[in-house]
Amino acid sequence: MASRPGILTDWPWKPLGSFKHVILVPWVVHNIYSFMVKDEKDLSGFLIFPVLLWRALHNQLWISLSRYRTAKGNNRIIDRGIEFDQVDRESSWDDQILFNGILMYVGSKTIPGASHLPMWRLDGVILTALIHMGPVEFLYYWLHRLLHHHYLYSRYHSHHHSSIVTEPITSVIHPFAEHISYFALFAIPMITTITTGTASATCIAGYLTYIDFMNNMGHCNFELIPKWLFTIFPPLKYLMYTPSFHSLHHTQFRTNYSLFMPIYDYIYGTMDTSSDTLYENSLRRPEEAPDVVHLTHLTTPDSIYHLRLGLAHMASTPQKSKWYLWLMWPVTMWTMMLTWIYGRTFVVERNRFQKLRLQTWTIPKYNVQYNLQWQKVSINALIEEAVLEAEEKGVKVLSLGLLNQGEDLNRYGELYVQKYPRLKTKVVDGSSLAVAAVLNSIPKSATQVLHRGNISKVASAAVLNLCQRGIQVAVPSEDDYKKLKKSFGIRSDRNNLILSKSYSIKTWLVGDGLKEEDQKKAAEGTLFIPFSQIPPKKLRRDCFYHSIPAMAAPASLENVDSCENWLPRRVMSAWRVAGIVHALEGWDEHECGYTMSDIDKVWQASIQHGFKPLAVATHSKF
Repeated sequence: MASRPGILTDWPWKPLGSFKHVILVPWVVHNIYSFMVKDEKDLSGFLIFPVLLWRALHNQLWISLSRYRTAKGNNRIIDRGIEFDQVDRESSWDDQILFNGILMYVGSKTIPGASHLPMWRLDGVILTALIHMGPVEFLYYWLHRLLHHHYLYSRYHSHHHSSIVTEPITSVIHPFAEHISYFALFAIPMITTITTGTASATCIAGYLTYIDFMNNMGHCNFELIPKWLFTIFPPLKYLMYTPSFHSLHHTQFRTNYSLFMPIYDYIYGTMDTSSDTLYENSLRRPEEAPDVVHLTHLTTPDSIYHLRLGLAHMASTPQKSKWYLWLMWPVTMWTMMLTWIYGRTFVVERNRFQKLRLQTWTIPKYNVQYNLQWQKVSINALIEEAVLEAEEKGVKVLSLGLLNQGEDLNRYGELYVQKYPRLKTKVVDGSSLAVAAVLNSIPKSATQVLHRGNISKVASAAVLNLCQRGIQVAVPSEDDYKKLKKSFGIRSDRNNLILSKSYSIKTWLVGDGLKEEDQKKAAEGTLFIPFSQIPPKKLRRDCFYHSIPAMAAPASLENVDSCENWLPRRVMSAWRVAGIVHALEGWDEHECGYTMSDIDKVWQASIQHGFKPLAVATHSKF
């Protein structure tokens, strides 16, 4: 929002929220019906909706490409990060597509000569190019300078400049009034070709694609225009801007006003003198070498949308099933095929904390594949490749997230340490911090805890520590009871571990393997505390579900604009935090296999570095 919002700031359909797209339905249905049923075979009118879909896809491709490249770091322009407020501000980037779509439908019905356009006319393309290079670029330059006058800037254009570090879609984040003026400018070539009878469907679609391409490209936070283009044709520097050129406009504010052609900044003396230097420095910038890597993987087929590289607004909210994603199953299947063909670990996120450079790498495998025996070899091979790549890049710590550390898969990561005994990169499974997070989630008044779920390293350690504290742990499963008791050895604390079929205890430790019938047996008001990386399905409305082991990130952790799977904003899993703390403390040992770091030491170190425990979801009386 602008600092002092003026009239026509909000879009007219803002009250509709996520249902705003229905405003296009009558137009789309009418044009499809007219083309398919009636004799009005207006192909150009029929193609309006596919063009709008293409524009949305085109923008999304730029978003994904930009986020991938800025995460890797090569050719990055500005080091500052993006936070949730920018994602929220830019989540309505498709408003301008809806606006343009309505005007195109209205124009095709009301402007003489705007319907039944031919597919191609060369004279119309030439006329469009000439008008854009002349009147459109010239008028935009002066309109842009006018928008930087303090009166209009505070009421309108400051909304756009709230994004210092730009993403491709920042280009269309303006108040409604600004978009009216922009469309009026860009409509000049289209209206001219229509009135002169030289318009064509391809020309209009191509011109809109050109505007989207240049807008998105110019707002990337990485440089992608090769220097040889300007070497071959030196005048091109006056005819085409670069991302670094426009980046200076967002950091300096009073320079580089041009739309796509810097020539007017040269003519009127508003060219930033550091433009060429920033451009060359950005081109030379190498890929960033991280200090800490968190290795995760895809979860469900539609989790691709929740990645930072996917749908930005969806990635900024906790992952959960949404009904409308079923409508996108063709795209979902295509992305699954794409990840299968790509077949390599890829970077999805970068952060900075204190002096550490952090990255998150994702393995292109899904939860269901981790449960298939025949997939274990290929999954382990991908994890091993990631470990070796981290070693080659000088990574200090690699933490294993989600199912990448399964006991049956690789013995909590011990497999790679044994295979490469001289490994300098420390492999951390984060189990000690996960146990600490679980223990600190137990209500202080609890004297009994019930255990349900598969026995794991974290579960065994949590149960042992609870018994040492004098808290009785009940285990309904006889097999689980025997496994846990065996892990205790000859400790006297084993007396606090009891075999009990009673489900009246109101504090439960739950993990993978928790059955629906178990949840149904729980007493009203029961608190479920997960010890696994994947949360249980919430079946009971009369019970409470705590988060998986996790901690709130300190405010100084930079570039946090997406949620880690199903966790809330700025909350990180204990396994991910453990890797960061391991690097901050400079601990020179692996934490993997069946060994575990000192639980209290890891917990206190996490607290000292600013990570905070999550509040228990209910009252302590449970």
